[in-house]
This record gives sequence, structure tokens and C-alpha cells, in this order.
Amino acid sequence: MDREVHHNGVPGSVASPRVSIVLPVHNGAAFLDEAIGSILGQTFADFELICVDDGSTDETPAILARHAVADRRIKIITNRPNKGLPGALNVGFAAALGELHSWTSDDNIARPYMLERLVQALDTNADAAIAHANYSVIDAQGTVIGFQKVGPASDILFGNRIGAAFLYRAGVTRKLGGYDTALFGVEDYDFWLRAARSFRFVTLDEDLYLYRRHDGSLTDQRALHIHRMVAQVIRRELAHVRDQDLRARVLFEHGLASRLDPRLEMLWQAFKASPLLALRRAPAIARHLTFHLVRALSPRTGLKRKTG
Repeated sequence: MDREVHHNGVPGSVASPRVSIVLPVHNGAAFLDEAIGSILGQTFADFELICVDDGSTDETPAILARHAVADRRIKIITNRPNKGLPGALNVGFAAALGELHSWTSDDNIARPYMLERLVQALDTNADAAIAHANYSVIDAQGTVIGFQKVGPASDILFGNRIGAAFLYRAGVTRKLGGYDTALFGVEDYDFWLRAARSFRFVTLDEDLYLYRRHDGSLTDQRALHIHRMVAQVIRRELAHVRDQDLRARVLFEHGLASRLDPRLEMLWQAFKASPLLALRRAPAIARHLTFHLVRALSPRTGLKRKTG
């Protein structure tokens, strides 16, 4: 069976919640209880939590089943075989009943008032389709180790400024057709880039989420692939940009950003778009090229790439 849908069977299950939250999980038992608990503890309670078990082989199914028995707002969808994160998100949102959509990860924590504040933001700004907010970064033990202030969506070409705490209208999901399964690793950035072409964002200057960072969560090989996909979606978006100065600034920003990929073609395109800007960025370009040259010649780096 490709997909199994389990409604928890508790009488009186919510038929049409205001918010649908998708929680995709693949072997995420370590932090799953805390992640689910943070959603169930929201001050805004009119939601469904759609947990998509994406082919887990650890204790994830048992944890999900236990929570579903205890709370009728939880649905469980099981993918066999697993579809990957963007595919799991699409499966979850295909089952969503709410007029507002969000998703969270199995190792992150939503602050208790996250949904309340994001719903209020969209209710107050009827012309906006997406609300997003700042977040803190935590380590594996849950200790706060950083803070991320999100930027306005107008700066999204320069990087993913939307962050991890967000809520958007169901019409966004319908118009964009969900998440691109070919862009696993940058599916969220791709989604926001496409959304920014058609929808208005509202930014909350509030810390509403705890994003957990894992040491060694990506191999060098996987991280390099993600860096290259970012460059791919940026090139695509720049096809919609007529302003040559903006194109050059975006190309230089991304061209110089990666410590894994020299992005020489991107830098060359930036130079052609604005030689004057290239002259001003010459010191940064020189440092970037020197770093990648040394890295390429390092025996240790070469071995890491082969075995990553």
C-alpha cells in the first residue's frame, strides 16, 4: 500500500478546523513528543495536526498513535514507501481541511502563542496571504544558542528570509501546487520564492519558534547538492527580474555565499551584469576565490568529499 490514512476514531473529531498543520516525520522519535506537545499546547486551539509518517522504522508510529488516541485533532497518514520531505508535505496538505496552512518539523518547538499571533496577523491584514515571524535556535539539549530575525519578503532573492514560523492561506497552496519534490533540501526556499511573485507577506517582529540545530545533520556531499540547488532556483527567479543592478547584486550575494561551491558561473554572470559592482566587490571576490582554490588543493578536503 502506498499510503494509509488513519483517523483516530475519537467521537466528535473536528470537521473543519481553522488551521491545518502538517508535521512530516521520518525516524524522528528522539524529539517527536516535544514537537507534538508544543502544537497541542497552543493558545489557539482551532486546528488539526496532520502527522505524516514518511516510512519510519523507529518508534515514530507508536508515538504518533499514542498522541492520536489522546487528542482528536490529530490525524496520521503513513507513506509506504517514504516520499521525502516535499512529497510528505504535499501528501499532508492534500488532506488538509483548514483555510490556513502551516507545517513544523519533528525536532522543533512552537512557542505556545505562535498560532494565535500568526492568525491574528492574517486576520488584521486581509490583503496579506502569508505571515511569518522571528525564531530562536536551540541545540540538541534545547538550550537557546542563537536568534534569527527574519527579513521582509522583498529581500527574498538575497536569501530565505521567511524563517521557520509561518502561516499562509490555503489559496497559496492551491496556486503554487505545493512543494517541488525535485528540490528536496530547498523546497521551502523555492516555495517562498514562487509565493513572493503573487502574494503579500506580513512580518511579525516576535520570537515565535524554536529551531533545533543538529551537529553533522548534513554530509558535505548533501550540503553541496543543496547549495547547488539554491543556485538553480535563484537563476530561475532572476529570469523574472529586469533590473540589471538588482540582478547583479543578487548574483554577487549568492555567488560569494557558499563555502562549498565556488559558483564561478554565477560570479561571471554578476560581472557581466555590472562590472562596476564587481570592481567594488573585488576584495570579497578575491577572498572567495582564494578560499576555494586552497580548499580544492587540500588533500583532506578532497578525501572528505569522496567519503561524505
